[in-house]
Amino acid sequence: MNYALVFRPKVRDELDEAYRWYERQQQGLGDEFLDCIDLMLNQICSMPESYVIVYRDIRRAVIKRFPYAVYYRIVSSRVIVIAIFHSSRNPKSWQMRN
Repeated sequence: MNYALVFRPKVRDELDEAYRWYERQQQGLGDEFLDCIDLMLNQICSMPESYVIVYRDIRRAVIKRFPYAVYYRIVSSRVIVIAIFHSSRNPKSWQMRN
């Protein structure tokens, strides 16, 4: 069963910011970043319970090529993405989003 994907409001801003940063580093790198995020989101929607719980009911899926992770929770048949977060940032900021 594939789960429906729902993004919390700040997630799209985080993705846009990361995309622009990678594009400034090297043209096309932002697209590669988004491809990795897309792949991970598809994997999460296919098997959301296969990733570890890191805070309350929030799970983390680590992106392999880039230093980012997807934080999400499962509610009914939905995957709610709380944050797509750079690994060096303070986790307290995504933990307050719930």
